Amino acid sequence: MSALALALRQVRYENRAFWRNPAAAFFTFVFPLIFLVIFNLMFGTEEITIAGGQTASGSVFYVPAVVAMSVVNSCFTGLAMSLSVARDGGLLKRTRGTPLPAWAYFAGRVLHVTLVMLLLVVIVTVAGALAYDVDVPGRTLPAALVALLVGGAAFCALGFAVCTIVPNAEAAPAVVNAIVLPLLFISDVFIPPDNAPAWLTDVANLFPVRHLSVALQTAFNPFEQGNGFEWLALAVVAAWGLAGVAFALRRFSWEPRR
Repeated sequence: MSALALALRQVRYENRAFWRNPAAAFFTFVFPLIFLVIFNLMFGTEEITIAGGQTASGSVFYVPAVVAMSVVNSCFTGLAMSLSVARDGGLLKRTRGTPLPAWAYFAGRVLHVTLVMLLLVVIVTVAGALAYDVDVPGRTLPAALVALLVGGAAFCALGFAVCTIVPNAEAAPAVVNAIVLPLLFISDVFIPPDNAPAWLTDVANLFPVRHLSVALQTAFNPFEQGNGFEWLALAVVAAWGLAGVAFALRRFSWEPRR
């Protein structure tokens, strides 16, 4: 069997294992919807400034914001935690001793979380369109897809990188959430940009979460006159992804930490 076929079989295995844990699968998809409902109940009727300087209802901001959160949670949080648990349980070490190529194993994991991410994005977008009358990207759909793919790849790479610094499976939730939750709060995801102080925006610009949010905000912006691409934001996200790949290649371990 070719390495590509093995990678596709690994995707099939990861998907089957995911759906055989219905409680985890259920809350994976309900969690972003809970945030979408809460944010819209609290801020959905307020007029806020969105990408391009236009004002619109809070719902127009929070749908792409929750889409960005879904990308981060699926590709970064989910991958970093699951790899840490697999490494601590000896699964990675046993897998390394099989004929399965390393790249096929990791490709299977990455493709699985990417599929989960895309399904989450569809669910959040449809919910926003049906419940809050938020426009689904039409002319700017290519920009939205590129932002999702670049963001998904970059945050998967960062998930691998963070996994290398997690000491054990028990510490994984604390370490990963300590990294991602503050960034979500300062990166135009939980708080609209016009409500944040300027210095906080400058700090957020150093990290990829805000740039992913900006790219998606522009792609979902109903007033956007261009093609919806935020090339500078995408370049920053991609640069963080490449840095994550380099860091993971240097430090990744198949065996549990002593």
